[in-house]
Amino acid sequence: MIIIKTPAEIEKLREGGKRLATVLAKTAALVVPGISALELDMFAQEEIKKLGDTPAFLGYKAPGHRIAYPAALCVSVNAEVVHGIPTAKTILKEGDIVSLDLGIKHEGLFTDHAVTVAVGTLSKERATMLQVTREAMYRGIQAIVPGARVGDIGHAIESYVKKEGKYGIVRSFAGHGVGRAIHEDPFVPNFGRKNTGEKLVPGMVIAIEPMLTLGTEDVIEGRDGYTMKTEDGSAAAHFEHTVLITETGYEILTEV
Repeated sequence: MIIIKTPAEIEKLREGGKRLATVLAKTAALVVPGISALELDMFAQEEIKKLGDTPAFLGYKAPGHRIAYPAALCVSVNAEVVHGIPTAKTILKEGDIVSLDLGIKHEGLFTDHAVTVAVGTLSKERATMLQVTREAMYRGIQAIVPGARVGDIGHAIESYVKKEGKYGIVRSFAGHGVGRAIHEDPFVPNFGRKNTGEKLVPGMVIAIEPMLTLGTEDVIEGRDGYTMKTEDGSAAAHFEHTVLITETGYEILTEV
């Protein structure tokens, strides 16, 4: 069921989104060769605690998983697409790319945000993929106009990506509703046809999050039960914003 947020809830989501964007930007700024994924997670947890908020992912047990997620921050490196568990053994190296995915609970309401960051200097191929993935997210957001449907978002993302090169669009994971829970209806794929799917109406809050790879769109689950990797070992990128549907279009909530 799609949940339309009240004006009071929207105000709380605006504040939560700004807080989340600030924490994630500070965390991303720490990314340098030699830092561990665990250090990034501990920093993010401490920043959220200072704000008086709660990490959305820490202790979250997704459907089908045997254990709850053990961290606040998802840190996915190179071929890891999403849900990478940060450990002290994961040391970032020059030329890596790292996806940082974070959610917070502010006054009972959730926002979700992700960026992919270069570790030092990237190859041209990887740097271009990051640019294309980020722009694909914004193309999806810009498709939100009065009368638009979920399929318009996926169509905008897929059409742009196909023009930019031979990238895999991960289809088994997608955007989603967010607010009263970290995952709500509707499912927001990164591919699709115009004028299909649920109608986007004012008061809806959704997360738009394209995931692209330099190879296959197929993913496999790692041994830890959470980390999802490309099946062929190709590098991946992931960007995400939480977006409010308004009378005139959209408002990005996870911006500083």
